[in-house]
Amino acid sequence: MFTQEELIEANTGEDIPSILKVKDLCVDFFLPGGVLRAVNHLDFNLPAKRITGLVGESGSGKTTLTSAILRTVSNPGKITQGSILFEDKDILKLTDKELREFRWRDTAMVFQAAQNCLNPSMTIKEQFIETYLAHKKDLRVDEIAALSSKLLKEVRLEPERVLKSFPHEMSGGMKQRVMIAFARILNPSILLLDEPTTALDVITQDYIFNILLGIHESTKMTMLLSTHDIAVVAKTCDYMAVMYGGTIVEMGDIYEMFEFPEHPYTKLLIQAAPSLTGDLKARTAIPGNPPNLMEARKGCIFANRCPYCEEKCRQIEPEAVTVSQGHTVSCHRVKKVE
Repeated sequence: MFTQEELIEANTGEDIPSILKVKDLCVDFFLPGGVLRAVNHLDFNLPAKRITGLVGESGSGKTTLTSAILRTVSNPGKITQGSILFEDKDILKLTDKELREFRWRDTAMVFQAAQNCLNPSMTIKEQFIETYLAHKKDLRVDEIAALSSKLLKEVRLEPERVLKSFPHEMSGGMKQRVMIAFARILNPSILLLDEPTTALDVITQDYIFNILLGIHESTKMTMLLSTHDIAVVAKTCDYMAVMYGGTIVEMGDIYEMFEFPEHPYTKLLIQAAPSLTGDLKARTAIPGNPPNLMEARKGCIFANRCPYCEEKCRQIEPEAVTVSQGHTVSCHRVKKVE
């Protein structure tokens, strides 16, 4: 068990460089009943060569943020403000050709439902070849097939069987591993994982996360894992970003975040997580309901559910403050470390 001082001292070394920088990002959905702001003036730096967990309740904006990074926000949603910098280039200002190159070649994504991402009328081999040639022309078809076999072995699948299979001939876990291999076909710098094990049994989930950890260990690929399962983040991630109401309320090193969470929402999320060894009576649901993102905002977004809420919280939006190296919190109760 670490003391808070020991963790702060351990985190005061050189900054981990950021591969992606999101600044003042807003994503709005223009609905018949009004405008829903799914991402609200969000700032976020993604540490390079690390696994970062993006956690929060359903509706907190996790999927919208990852979609915005790829500029694939679905209608009627629009990115209305901000910048997303990758290697000093603003993704939001890329031309169609540049954006096509950015997707898959620089950043790839593994979506929730693999069965919706695979073409049911093509074999897996045909889809690997089509995906590669849509972005690069430097390999022959047989070389792409050989690369596909290597990537399938990496996710513990049998290439001889899988490459000639159609999607309906594989289980859900197999298809999700195929999608991980697809995401690696152009060797991108960043892998976005949006609830990659949704609808899979817990044994298959654990198996897939072990595969992802192995890939990260061998390649040092930057990963952003979006999930509502905080236990998965504790096992797999180096950093954790907590999202609520369209903004990130706390982010830091995984050990410090679990040992000494600062934001009330982070504390409640950890307290609500089920445990096989702890006292179940100590696990309680977070009271209240998530905010209505179509209503005008004033003060702290978490004020109506916060057990420590004061009048200041309802009137003034808290600024993000640094409590230790790489650990930032948006809460009036937290004092900045000079």
